Amino acid sequence: MAKNTICLWYDKEAEAAARFYAETFPDSAVGAIHRAPSDYPSGKEGDVLTVEFTVAGVACLGLNGGPAFQHDEAFSFQIATDDQEETDRYWNAIVGNGGQESACGWCKDKWGISWQITPRVLTEALVAGGAEAKRAFEAMMGMGKIDVAAIEAARLTSH
Repeated sequence: MAKNTICLWYDKEAEAAARFYAETFPDSAVGAIHRAPSDYPSGKEGDVLTVEFTVAGVACLGLNGGPAFQHDEAFSFQIATDDQEETDRYWNAIVGNGGQESACGWCKDKWGISWQITPRVLTEALVAGGAEAKRAFEAMMGMGKIDVAAIEAARLTSH
């Protein structure tokens, strides 16, 4: 286990979530699965208690802690994409697997984890600053999934 690990609380589906992430994102895998040594408030002896996994190289631990806590947008994974095809692939995998679309490149998986699917062209435009950043930012504000061609056009077009 890594020295610093993100712990994500799930109701009961940490293993399913970890397997989905491993199938969806490169440099992702499911590691050790630990079972409860005895009954606990939201489960029984032998139930999956924790799952070690990585998402795009980030060490995580999924904890099946029951329904006491829910995820919100205060925590999200940000996945940088190189083009529209990669953006579409991740967005469609998350939303198409019971997730929800949101705004400005954000979506939420069926377990409530928020994801920012962010094309590098958008980040580059924002880092450039000035009028280019403003145009790209304003274009992004009207989007759900980011449209790479529209961001590229906004970078080059003056009002």
